[in-house]
Amino acid sequence: MTAITSDIEQAARVLRAGGLVALPTETVYGLGANAEDPAAVARIFQVKGRPPTHPLIVHIAAADQLDDWVEEVPRAARLLAEHFWPGPLTLVLRRGRRVPLAATGGLETVAVRVPDHPVALALLSAFGGGVTAPSANRFGSVSPTTADHVRAELGDGVDFVLEGGSCPVGVESTIVDVTGETPSILRPGGVTRESLEAVLGHPVAVPSASSVRVPGQHPSHYAPRARVVLVEPDEVPAEAELAQEAGHHVGVFLPPHLAGTALKAHGVVAVPDSLDAYARGLYGFLRELDQQGCDLIVASLPVEEGLGLAIANRLRRAAGPRTPA
Repeated sequence: MTAITSDIEQAARVLRAGGLVALPTETVYGLGANAEDPAAVARIFQVKGRPPTHPLIVHIAAADQLDDWVEEVPRAARLLAEHFWPGPLTLVLRRGRRVPLAATGGLETVAVRVPDHPVALALLSAFGGGVTAPSANRFGSVSPTTADHVRAELGDGVDFVLEGGSCPVGVESTIVDVTGETPSILRPGGVTRESLEAVLGHPVAVPSASSVRVPGQHPSHYAPRARVVLVEPDEVPAEAELAQEAGHHVGVFLPPHLAGTALKAHGVVAVPDSLDAYARGLYGFLRELDQQGCDLIVASLPVEEGLGLAIANRLRRAAGPRTPA
């Protein structure tokens, strides 16, 4: 028996006993519990400090299990599952009887996905059920993309941590509401709007507000300890120097076209040219500047195309209501 097989079997036993397991996915590390155990689900909210009305995502092992967890599967949902699962796409559907209201924040809808990570899929198969797994961090803070991030933030609140390396996507899944006539994106993420539109054959809206509650909608979310200030790309150097002169320990997300610019700043992150690389490194960059003692981070939004839409969403939430979107 290999070490990873032994770990997966131990993690499955922890889930069956009502414990919490941190597991790697392609997006971020999740804090997992047996989706059918209300007491275990309640522990997730307690450990994270998460409001009980904030719904969780149920992770399953394969698309053909979807019917077991929801009331019905519309054609659009079936089509998206066939094209993007396993993968960073979450579908919001009508809750099936198997899903307790504790996992949905009291809603009659449930968010479901199949993660694209070999360790997560092996755990789901070994466990044999659904696993609710929000990001394995304190509510509202920067999401974890390594096992060490989980241990540093949640410590003994987690019963078992499964190692899976760094998360290759780095931002959470795209959440799509398929309960109505037309699918809409409730949270941009690892599957791009352009990819969804190509499969569905029509435009997909990204409403600024929705009556369906989903993860990541809190006004301040994905936030480091430092305050995040968003400005236009060409204004980043000047804004950073003004803040530094005002006595702040300033961190800077330096846009690619300004690479090499000399700055008066406490810490500088050179933003990658590639949106894939930027998304993969985003939360690590925020943690890095926190660790360097920055109390203010100056950043700009990328072009909101492809993964740029998800990155911009995370930066806006990290800035919270303090900075106009």
